[in-house]
Amino acid sequence: MLTVVPMTGAHAADVLRIYQIGLDGGDATFETAVPSWEEWSRVRLPEHRFVAVRDGAAVLGWIAVSPVSDRCVYAGVVEHSVYVDPAARGQGVGLALLRALIESTERAGIWTIQSGIFPENTASLALHQKAGFRVAGVRERIGKHHGRWRDVVHLERRSPHIR
Repeated sequence: MLTVVPMTGAHAADVLRIYQIGLDGGDATFETAVPSWEEWSRVRLPEHRFVAVRDGAAVLGWIAVSPVSDRCVYAGVVEHSVYVDPAARGQGVGLALLRALIESTERAGIWTIQSGIFPENTASLALHQKAGFRVAGVRERIGKHHGRWRDVVHLERRSPHIR
């Protein structure tokens, strides 16, 4: 049985392992090295971090958010990351994590969740659209990654409840 639970330091090794797999794949992020747990944790909001586990076993995936700005007008806007272990892909892990995040952020009064996804990451784009995200635009040649310019599809989900 798949369960989504709040992330704790006990999940650190699995979270960073799954993150490294995403980096190694080349289409998940501009990042090229996994930070320490302390560094990773410092920039993500603790109340909106979740892991998916099956039967209380190893972590299958994770989701977390960072504030987009410290300016008060952006207090309700976060950027998220979601990563799923390759062995668990196609099993509903990503959607379960997104649903938990949406519920958590809505309760906290967050009105926009956003993310940037490489256009080659078609599985992630489809997952986000299934979860109610919309394409807000494409940032063309926004950065170099492994020596080549990359586009990023900007997705967002506006809360229908927070006005």
